[in-house]
Amino acid sequence: MVLADGAATFEGLSQALDAEFVDKVGFTGSSEVGRRLGELCGRHLQTPCLELGGKNPLVVMPDADLDLAVEGALFSGFGTAGQRCTSLGTVIVHERVHDEFLARFAKAVETAAIGDPFEDVLYGPMISARFCDRFLGWLDWVQPHHTLRGSTATGRITRDAPRAGFVGDPEAGLFVHPTIVDGVTMDDDLYKQETFGPIVGVASFGDFEEAMALANGHGYGLSASIYTTDPLDVFRFRERISAGMVSVNNSTTGAEAHLPFGGNGRSGNGARQSGVWVLDQFTRWQAMNWDYSGRLQKAQMDVADVSADPSFRLTEP
Repeated sequence: MVLADGAATFEGLSQALDAEFVDKVGFTGSSEVGRRLGELCGRHLQTPCLELGGKNPLVVMPDADLDLAVEGALFSGFGTAGQRCTSLGTVIVHERVHDEFLARFAKAVETAAIGDPFEDVLYGPMISARFCDRFLGWLDWVQPHHTLRGSTATGRITRDAPRAGFVGDPEAGLFVHPTIVDGVTMDDDLYKQETFGPIVGVASFGDFEEAMALANGHGYGLSASIYTTDPLDVFRFRERISAGMVSVNNSTTGAEAHLPFGGNGRSGNGARQSGVWVLDQFTRWQAMNWDYSGRLQKAQMDVADVSADPSFRLTEP
Protein backbone atom coordinates (compact mmCIF):
# COMPACT_ATOMS: atom_id res chain seq x y z
CA MET A 1 0.00 0.00 0.00
CA VAL A 2 1.35 3.39 -1.01
CA LEU A 3 0.29 6.64 0.67
CA ALA A 4 1.87 9.51 -1.24
CA ASP A 5 1.26 12.32 -3.68
CA GLY A 6 -0.59 11.12 -6.76
CA ALA A 7 1.89 12.24 -9.41
CA ALA A 8 4.89 10.87 -7.50
CA THR A 9 3.13 7.58 -6.87
CA PHE A 10 2.22 7.21 -10.53
CA GLU A 11 5.81 7.82 -11.60
CA GLY A 12 7.10 5.37 -9.01
CA LEU A 13 4.61 2.72 -10.11
CA SER A 14 5.61 3.23 -13.75
CA GLN A 15 9.27 2.64 -12.85
CA ALA A 16 8.37 -0.40 -10.74
CA LEU A 17 6.42 -1.93 -13.61
CA ASP A 18 9.31 -1.25 -16.01
CA ALA A 19 11.61 -3.08 -13.59
CA GLU A 20 9.08 -5.95 -13.24
CA PHE A 21 8.83 -5.45 -9.48
CA VAL A 22 5.02 -5.36 -9.43
CA ASP A 23 2.89 -8.30 -10.55
CA LYS A 24 -0.54 -6.81 -9.85
CA VAL A 25 -1.99 -3.33 -9.39
CA GLY A 26 -5.11 -2.66 -7.35
CA PHE A 27 -6.61 0.83 -7.22
CA THR A 28 -9.58 2.48 -5.52
CA GLY A 29 -10.30 6.05 -6.59
CA SER A 30 -11.61 8.25 -9.36
CA SER A 31 -12.54 7.18 -12.88
CA GLU A 32 -10.01 9.61 -14.38
CA VAL A 33 -7.07 8.15 -12.47
CA GLY A 34 -8.38 4.64 -13.14
CA ARG A 35 -8.19 5.28 -16.89
CA ARG A 36 -4.56 6.36 -16.62
CA LEU A 37 -3.66 3.34 -14.52
CA GLY A 38 -5.43 1.08 -16.99
CA GLU A 39 -3.34 2.53 -19.83
CA LEU A 40 -0.14 2.17 -17.82
CA CYS A 41 -0.82 -1.44 -16.83
CA GLY A 42 -1.95 -2.32 -20.36
CA ARG A 43 1.50 -1.40 -21.69
CA HIS A 44 2.87 -4.11 -19.38
CA LEU A 45 0.19 -6.67 -20.33
CA GLN A 46 -1.37 -6.40 -16.89
CA THR A 47 -5.03 -6.08 -16.00
CA PRO A 48 -5.36 -3.89 -12.91
CA CYS A 49 -8.13 -4.33 -10.35
CA LEU A 50 -9.96 -0.98 -10.64
CA GLU A 51 -12.65 0.00 -8.14
CA LEU A 52 -13.69 3.49 -9.19
CA GLY A 53 -16.36 6.08 -8.54
CA GLY A 54 -20.12 5.89 -8.59
CA LYS A 55 -23.25 7.92 -9.23
CA ASN A 56 -25.49 5.38 -7.63
CA PRO A 57 -29.25 5.59 -8.35
CA LEU A 58 -32.07 4.70 -5.98
CA VAL A 59 -35.35 4.14 -7.82
CA VAL A 60 -38.63 4.57 -5.93
CA MET A 61 -41.56 2.88 -7.67
CA PRO A 62 -45.16 4.02 -7.04
CA ASP A 63 -45.89 0.93 -4.91
CA ALA A 64 -42.82 1.35 -2.68
CA ASP A 65 -42.90 1.50 1.10
CA LEU A 66 -42.08 5.22 1.29
CA ASP A 67 -40.90 5.22 4.91
CA LEU A 68 -38.48 2.41 4.11
CA ALA A 69 -37.32 4.21 0.95
CA VAL A 70 -36.72 7.42 2.93
CA GLU A 71 -34.68 5.52 5.51
CA GLY A 72 -32.60 3.94 2.74
CA ALA A 73 -32.08 7.25 0.95
CA LEU A 74 -31.08 8.99 4.18
CA PHE A 75 -28.42 6.41 4.99
CA SER A 76 -27.26 5.98 1.37
CA GLY A 77 -26.92 9.68 0.69
CA PHE A 78 -25.70 11.10 3.97
CA GLY A 79 -24.13 8.28 5.98
CA THR A 80 -20.39 8.97 6.42
CA ALA A 81 -21.15 12.40 4.88
CA GLY A 82 -21.67 10.78 1.48
CA GLN A 83 -17.98 9.89 1.32
CA ARG A 84 -18.30 6.38 -0.09
CA CYS A 85 -18.03 5.17 -3.66
CA THR A 86 -21.43 3.53 -3.15
CA SER A 87 -23.11 6.63 -1.71
CA LEU A 88 -26.42 7.65 -3.25
CA GLY A 89 -26.17 10.01 -6.19
CA THR A 90 -29.74 10.53 -7.43
CA VAL A 91 -33.10 9.41 -6.09
CA ILE A 92 -35.31 8.62 -9.08
CA VAL A 93 -38.92 8.83 -7.91
CA HIS A 94 -42.13 8.01 -9.74
CA GLU A 95 -44.12 11.18 -10.36
CA ARG A 96 -47.17 9.83 -8.50
CA VAL A 97 -45.26 9.60 -5.20
CA HIS A 98 -42.60 12.25 -5.84
CA ASP A 99 -44.07 15.00 -3.64
CA GLU A 100 -44.92 12.70 -0.74
CA PHE A 101 -41.52 11.02 -0.82
CA LEU A 102 -39.69 14.34 -1.03
CA ALA A 103 -41.64 15.79 1.91
CA ARG A 104 -40.77 12.80 4.10
CA PHE A 105 -37.15 12.75 2.91
CA ALA A 106 -36.69 16.47 3.58
CA LYS A 107 -38.11 16.11 7.09
CA ALA A 108 -35.79 13.17 7.81
CA VAL A 109 -32.76 15.20 6.72
CA GLU A 110 -33.88 18.28 8.67
CA THR A 111 -34.15 16.33 11.93
CA ALA A 112 -31.06 14.12 11.48
CA ALA A 113 -28.29 14.53 14.04
CA ILE A 114 -25.02 15.74 12.53
CA GLY A 115 -21.75 16.54 14.24
CA ASP A 116 -19.26 14.89 16.58
CA PRO A 117 -18.60 11.41 15.11
CA PHE A 118 -18.03 9.99 18.62
CA GLU A 119 -21.69 10.67 19.35
CA ASP A 120 -24.84 9.12 17.87
CA VAL A 121 -24.99 11.10 14.62
CA LEU A 122 -25.86 10.43 10.98
CA TYR A 123 -22.51 11.77 9.86
CA GLY A 124 -19.48 13.69 11.01
CA PRO A 125 -16.82 15.80 9.25
CA MET A 126 -15.31 15.68 5.80
CA ILE A 127 -12.16 13.59 5.43
CA SER A 128 -9.78 16.52 4.91
CA ALA A 129 -9.58 20.14 3.77
CA ARG A 130 -8.94 18.98 0.21
CA PHE A 131 -12.10 16.90 0.13
CA CYS A 132 -14.09 19.67 1.79
CA ASP A 133 -12.93 22.33 -0.68
CA ARG A 134 -13.68 20.07 -3.62
CA PHE A 135 -17.18 19.39 -2.31
CA LEU A 136 -17.87 23.11 -1.81
CA GLY A 137 -16.97 23.65 -5.46
CA TRP A 138 -19.52 21.06 -6.54
CA LEU A 139 -22.26 23.12 -4.90
CA ASP A 140 -21.88 25.52 -7.83
CA TRP A 141 -23.62 22.86 -9.93
CA VAL A 142 -26.92 23.76 -8.25
CA GLN A 143 -28.78 25.70 -10.95
CA PRO A 144 -31.78 28.08 -11.02
CA HIS A 145 -34.12 25.31 -12.20
CA HIS A 146 -33.28 23.27 -9.09
CA THR A 147 -35.05 23.50 -5.74
CA LEU A 148 -33.27 23.00 -2.42
CA ARG A 149 -35.26 20.92 0.04
CA GLY A 150 -34.77 20.11 3.71
CA SER A 151 -32.83 23.34 4.21
CA THR A 152 -31.65 26.24 2.08
CA ALA A 153 -28.35 26.34 3.96
CA THR A 154 -25.40 24.90 2.06
CA GLY A 155 -21.65 24.77 2.53
CA ARG A 156 -19.73 24.80 5.80
CA ILE A 157 -21.45 24.47 9.16
CA THR A 158 -19.94 27.12 11.42
CA ARG A 159 -21.03 29.34 14.28
CA ASP A 160 -21.86 31.98 11.69
CA ALA A 161 -23.71 29.44 9.52
CA PRO A 162 -25.22 27.14 12.15
CA ARG A 163 -27.34 24.02 11.82
CA ALA A 164 -30.18 23.43 14.26
CA GLY A 165 -29.50 20.49 16.55
CA PHE A 166 -25.81 20.24 15.65
CA VAL A 167 -23.98 17.87 18.01
CA GLY A 168 -20.72 19.28 19.41
CA ASP A 169 -18.55 22.16 18.27
CA PRO A 170 -18.84 23.02 14.54
CA GLU A 171 -15.37 24.58 14.65
CA ALA A 172 -13.80 21.26 15.75
CA GLY A 173 -13.91 19.80 12.24
CA LEU A 174 -14.83 20.38 8.61
CA PHE A 175 -18.58 19.90 8.76
CA VAL A 176 -20.94 20.68 5.86
CA HIS A 177 -24.71 21.02 5.57
CA PRO A 178 -26.69 18.13 4.04
CA THR A 179 -28.20 19.20 0.72
CA ILE A 180 -31.18 17.84 -1.22
CA VAL A 181 -31.54 19.17 -4.77
CA ASP A 182 -34.87 18.53 -6.49
CA GLY A 183 -35.52 18.91 -10.22
CA VAL A 184 -32.32 17.21 -11.43
CA THR A 185 -32.25 16.35 -15.14
CA MET A 186 -29.92 14.30 -17.34
CA ASP A 187 -28.31 17.49 -18.66
CA ASP A 188 -27.11 18.58 -15.22
CA ASP A 189 -23.53 18.15 -14.00
CA LEU A 190 -25.14 17.27 -10.68
CA TYR A 191 -26.61 14.22 -12.45
CA LYS A 192 -23.62 13.28 -14.59
CA GLN A 193 -20.70 13.63 -12.18
CA GLU A 194 -19.78 11.99 -8.89
CA THR A 195 -20.17 14.26 -5.85
CA PHE A 196 -18.20 12.82 -2.95
CA GLY A 197 -20.09 14.41 -0.10
CA PRO A 198 -23.52 14.95 1.53
CA ILE A 199 -25.55 16.06 -1.48
CA VAL A 200 -28.38 14.08 -3.09
CA GLY A 201 -30.20 14.89 -6.31
CA VAL A 202 -33.86 14.03 -6.88
CA ALA A 203 -35.38 13.35 -10.30
CA SER A 204 -38.85 12.17 -11.26
CA PHE A 205 -40.03 9.69 -13.91
CA GLY A 206 -43.29 8.72 -15.54
CA ASP A 207 -42.66 5.19 -16.80
CA PHE A 208 -40.13 2.40 -16.36
CA GLU A 209 -38.20 3.26 -19.53
CA GLU A 210 -37.59 6.79 -18.26
CA ALA A 211 -36.48 5.44 -14.89
CA MET A 212 -33.92 3.15 -16.53
CA ALA A 213 -32.61 5.96 -18.74
CA LEU A 214 -32.00 8.07 -15.63
CA ALA A 215 -30.47 5.15 -13.72
CA ASN A 216 -27.95 4.34 -16.48
CA GLY A 217 -27.44 7.58 -18.39
CA HIS A 218 -24.43 8.89 -16.46
CA GLY A 219 -22.24 5.93 -17.44
CA TYR A 220 -21.35 4.79 -13.91
CA GLY A 221 -22.20 1.23 -12.93
CA LEU A 222 -21.26 0.52 -9.34
CA SER A 223 -24.31 0.19 -7.08
CA ALA A 224 -28.04 0.65 -7.61
CA SER A 225 -31.19 0.17 -5.59
CA ILE A 226 -34.90 -0.19 -6.27
CA TYR A 227 -37.77 0.12 -3.81
CA THR A 228 -40.89 -1.77 -4.88
CA THR A 229 -43.26 -4.54 -3.84
CA ASP A 230 -43.56 -5.91 -7.38
CA PRO A 231 -41.15 -8.80 -8.21
CA LEU A 232 -41.62 -8.14 -11.93
CA ASP A 233 -40.17 -4.65 -11.54
CA VAL A 234 -37.29 -6.10 -9.52
CA PHE A 235 -36.29 -8.54 -12.25
CA ARG A 236 -36.79 -5.98 -15.03
CA PHE A 237 -34.56 -3.59 -13.09
CA ARG A 238 -31.88 -6.22 -12.47
CA GLU A 239 -31.88 -7.13 -16.16
CA ARG A 240 -31.52 -3.56 -17.41
CA ILE A 241 -29.34 -1.83 -14.82
CA SER A 242 -25.63 -1.49 -15.61
CA ALA A 243 -24.53 -1.65 -11.96
CA GLY A 244 -22.37 -4.46 -10.68
CA MET A 245 -24.32 -4.51 -7.39
CA VAL A 246 -28.10 -4.32 -7.03
CA SER A 247 -30.13 -3.94 -3.83
CA VAL A 248 -33.88 -4.44 -3.50
CA ASN A 249 -35.61 -2.42 -0.78
CA ASN A 250 -32.20 -1.64 0.72
CA SER A 251 -29.63 1.14 0.48
CA THR A 252 -27.02 1.57 -2.25
CA THR A 253 -24.28 1.38 0.38
CA GLY A 254 -25.13 -2.10 1.64
CA ALA A 255 -22.17 -4.29 0.57
CA GLU A 256 -21.90 -7.92 1.64
CA ALA A 257 -18.51 -9.53 2.32
CA HIS A 258 -19.57 -12.84 0.74
CA LEU A 259 -20.72 -11.23 -2.53
CA PRO A 260 -18.61 -9.77 -5.38
CA PHE A 261 -17.92 -6.05 -4.97
CA GLY A 262 -17.19 -3.90 -8.00
CA GLY A 263 -18.61 -2.01 -10.94
CA ASN A 264 -18.69 -1.48 -14.67
CA GLY A 265 -18.27 1.43 -17.07
CA ARG A 266 -16.99 4.56 -15.31
CA SER A 267 -17.09 2.59 -12.04
CA GLY A 268 -14.50 -0.03 -12.98
CA ASN A 269 -13.19 -2.56 -15.47
CA GLY A 270 -15.31 -5.49 -14.31
CA ALA A 271 -12.93 -6.47 -11.51
CA ARG A 272 -14.66 -7.89 -8.45
CA GLN A 273 -13.52 -7.93 -4.86
CA SER A 274 -14.86 -9.67 -1.73
CA GLY A 275 -15.92 -13.29 -1.51
CA VAL A 276 -14.12 -15.90 -3.60
CA TRP A 277 -14.00 -13.54 -6.59
CA VAL A 278 -11.16 -11.51 -5.12
CA LEU A 279 -8.95 -14.61 -5.43
CA ASP A 280 -9.28 -14.46 -9.22
CA GLN A 281 -8.10 -10.84 -9.15
CA PHE A 282 -4.88 -11.40 -7.23
CA THR A 283 -3.91 -14.94 -8.24
CA ARG A 284 -3.38 -16.72 -11.56
CA TRP A 285 -4.76 -20.03 -12.70
CA GLN A 286 -2.27 -22.66 -13.89
CA ALA A 287 -3.14 -25.82 -15.81
CA MET A 288 -0.93 -28.95 -15.54
CA ASN A 289 -1.12 -32.03 -17.78
CA TRP A 290 0.72 -35.14 -16.45
CA ASP A 291 0.47 -38.05 -18.85
CA TYR A 292 1.41 -41.62 -17.88
CA SER A 293 0.22 -43.53 -20.97
CA GLY A 294 3.70 -43.73 -22.51
CA ARG A 295 2.64 -42.22 -25.80
CA LEU A 296 2.14 -38.70 -27.15
CA GLN A 297 -1.22 -37.18 -26.40
CA LYS A 298 -2.48 -34.70 -28.97
CA ALA A 299 -5.25 -33.27 -26.80
CA GLN A 300 -8.26 -32.20 -28.87
CA MET A 301 -6.62 -33.43 -32.10
CA ASP A 302 -6.19 -37.01 -30.84
CA VAL A 303 -9.76 -38.25 -31.09
CA ALA A 304 -11.32 -41.46 -32.25
CA ASP A 305 -12.71 -41.49 -35.79
CA VAL A 306 -16.29 -42.60 -35.33
CA SER A 307 -18.02 -43.28 -38.63
CA ALA A 308 -21.73 -42.76 -39.02
CA ASP A 309 -24.20 -45.60 -39.71
CA PRO A 310 -26.98 -44.04 -41.80
CA SER A 311 -29.04 -47.23 -41.59
CA PHE A 312 -29.28 -47.19 -37.77
CA ARG A 313 -32.80 -46.91 -36.37
CA LEU A 314 -34.24 -46.87 -32.87
CA THR A 315 -36.67 -49.72 -32.33
CA GLU A 316 -39.21 -50.56 -29.64
CA PRO A 317 -37.92 -53.06 -27.03
